[in-house]
Amino acid sequence: MRARLLVGLLGIVLWALLPHILSRYMIDLLVFTAIYTIAGIGVGLLLGQCGIVNLGQATFYGIGAYSCAYLTVELGYPNVAGFIVGALISMTIALVVGWPVLRLTGYFLALATLALSIIGSSLFYEWDWLTGGELGIGGIPKLDIFGFKLDTPGRYYYLAWSIAFICMLLVGNLIASRTGLMLRAMRDSSEAAASLGIDMQWLRTRVFMLSALLGSVAGSLFAHYVSFTSVQSFTVDKSIGFLLIPVLGGVRSLWGVVLGALFVTVMPELLSRIGDIHQILFGLALVAVVVLLPEGLVGLLATAGRKLGWSRVRA
Repeated sequence: MRARLLVGLLGIVLWALLPHILSRYMIDLLVFTAIYTIAGIGVGLLLGQCGIVNLGQATFYGIGAYSCAYLTVELGYPNVAGFIVGALISMTIALVVGWPVLRLTGYFLALATLALSIIGSSLFYEWDWLTGGELGIGGIPKLDIFGFKLDTPGRYYYLAWSIAFICMLLVGNLIASRTGLMLRAMRDSSEAAASLGIDMQWLRTRVFMLSALLGSVAGSLFAHYVSFTSVQSFTVDKSIGFLLIPVLGGVRSLWGVVLGALFVTVMPELLSRIGDIHQILFGLALVAVVVLLPEGLVGLLATAGRKLGWSRVRA
């Protein structure tokens, strides 16, 4: 117990010191890791707790980003307005689309969410009066909190990771609650869950709305960090990337989502130094993790922890 507490305290100290000891480039990657963690938590919640493959997260990610871009740049609204409007639009779409679509299961449901991502990407491109099309929207202001401007990667690092940790805490409490128990019951045996009187349709829809909310928040943070949005940032490839995050890290672990986000953010950048072959190497790395680590990266850490003498390492 003391060892785990000590490791936790050292982790907090290290987290606080990283912006002061790492290069600006590495801090920039860690900011993106936090943003992808938030979006990945939503995908991981659906996949790990409900058994639902969500390939439409990039749509909600884009809605959050474009809401902030349009409201702040074109209409001059405060930053918080973009976050709120993006979240409301995303959750409304998730409710309208999720209610009929979540009646499907398996591959059919995955294809339906993939269609949502394709439609969203197409609309972002076609509605250039709103999104700027291929030109995008630039000049998005940096976030300002009570006069403190988050105009450097180091400052934004603390905000992005603080929001990521809060999302992890809230989703963790949800998983540990009675609702989380119902989600797992529905995932493991839908017939048994239905016999217990669980309204699976409404429960799935609510979790889908929560996933959309997390995707929108991540998109809003992205827009204010890079100060520019374009359709290239919200394609189907982005949705696949968000799905890879919990799969690589550990589909039923919140800390696994962090590891997965770190993997898909940092690994390509490290391999890019090798040359043009880096994409092939990254693909091989993905295959290796999926094949050799069925529990994800967090399972590897749990095994290492047990070998170091920790009697119980929770993934």
